[in-house]
Amino acid sequence: MAEPLLSIDRLQSGYGDVQVLWDVSLSVEEGELACIVGSNGAGKSTLLRTVSGLLKPWAGEIRFAGAPVGGQDADAVLTAGIAHVPEGRRLFKGLSVRDNLLLGAYLRRDSAEVAKDLDFVMGLFPILKERQWQDATTLSGGEQQMCAIGRGIMSRPRLLMIDELSLGLAPRLVERLGEALVEINRTGLTILLVEQDVMTAFEIARHAFVIETGRVSMAGTTEALGTDPRIREAYMGI
Repeated sequence: MAEPLLSIDRLQSGYGDVQVLWDVSLSVEEGELACIVGSNGAGKSTLLRTVSGLLKPWAGEIRFAGAPVGGQDADAVLTAGIAHVPEGRRLFKGLSVRDNLLLGAYLRRDSAEVAKDLDFVMGLFPILKERQWQDATTLSGGEQQMCAIGRGIMSRPRLLMIDELSLGLAPRLVERLGEALVEINRTGLTILLVEQDVMTAFEIARHAFVIETGRVSMAGTTEALGTDPRIREAYMGI
């Protein structure tokens, strides 16, 4: 069998002297749209930050496309093909929407293909084309999230990791973004979505991992987990 695109084995990580992740193991297949769910403070963002090189793992292994990437710096991880859309969007104030998008391609040298990807992003999110010369930080929250996702796509990754897609957004915008992720995934791009809103995540993704207090407590298809009484009671209020 082919090795998963992303494989995490017994990963431990944290901040300073505070351990957040405890022996986390999970894998994401190429072409998959998967999600990581759990309550606030469970360790979801710490996991993405460790995979993307913003945090160094304390122990365990992270493999991507068959090669170890755990402990590498963020530029090396991005070059390997992992893009990270952080929580809170983190757009650059004073730069236009277009320039924020192009910053996602700063490691690339294939200018003609960069132009094609820019056209793809602006076709996916027409409002970004309409407002491409506007300061990106003056966009609405939903439009900023579109720009942040677009910036991630501009690196032409094999894996796009998105932290808290729905945070602070109106339901209709979350639905639009969810539809866009499905459309992006259909192009063959693997997506790993971190989301506190379990119902939103399960509507978008096909596979899910539940993290509780820094450990993976459950994993499976979203269809199966969505009917599990523990999930419905703890995260869906049912």
